[in-house]
Amino acid sequence: MVERESYAYKQLRERITAGEYLPGAMLVPAAVGVQLGLSRTPVREAMQRLEYEGLVVQAPRGYRVRERSAEEILEICEARIALESAIAYSAAARHTELDLARLARLLDKAAESSDPVTSLALHNEWHTALRAAAHNQTIAELMDRLDAQLRVYDAKDAQAESNLQQIEAEHRDILAAVRSGDAESARVLMIAHQSRTRDLRIAAMAKR
Repeated sequence: MVERESYAYKQLRERITAGEYLPGAMLVPAAVGVQLGLSRTPVREAMQRLEYEGLVVQAPRGYRVRERSAEEILEICEARIALESAIAYSAAARHTELDLARLARLLDKAAESSDPVTSLALHNEWHTALRAAAHNQTIAELMDRLDAQLRVYDAKDAQAESNLQQIEAEHRDILAAVRSGDAESARVLMIAHQSRTRDLRIAAMAKR
């Protein structure tokens, strides 16, 4: 049962964050169970976990993918800015050589990729690696939840070549500060980076 619930949770979380189930979509446990080849019980338990993570809400027939206002997205972005800047600060103080090598490799792979979807995914993975370099599991877990909530509202503009080039430049500047142990510069650079990302996301929501 635990394995089935874990499988249902991973599948549902991926489908929601990838946009397969859009905000407002109805998720009926029996119907979703048929799609996943599972009974209603593990699907219902998985949805309870996703409700705790803020990805779905209860509805009369089951659950619905949570819809968020621009104000709510702004709140999540600002919480993310505060936590990511703390991560950058800690990474500058606590990183290992292996952490630095992993961060540099991900940046190089993102720059070499000709596929914007792959490049953006690698830049997102870079943030995950930076959290590992900060060696603060509590913040990393909180960020994982916030990332999932925001990924539902990812803007297509984020895949634009101009934005990807800017992300790369910003990430390389942050990495340079982390590598040199300049924690305050890493923190300030991350705030600027995440603030720009926030503005891009809010602007995309305003177009809808």
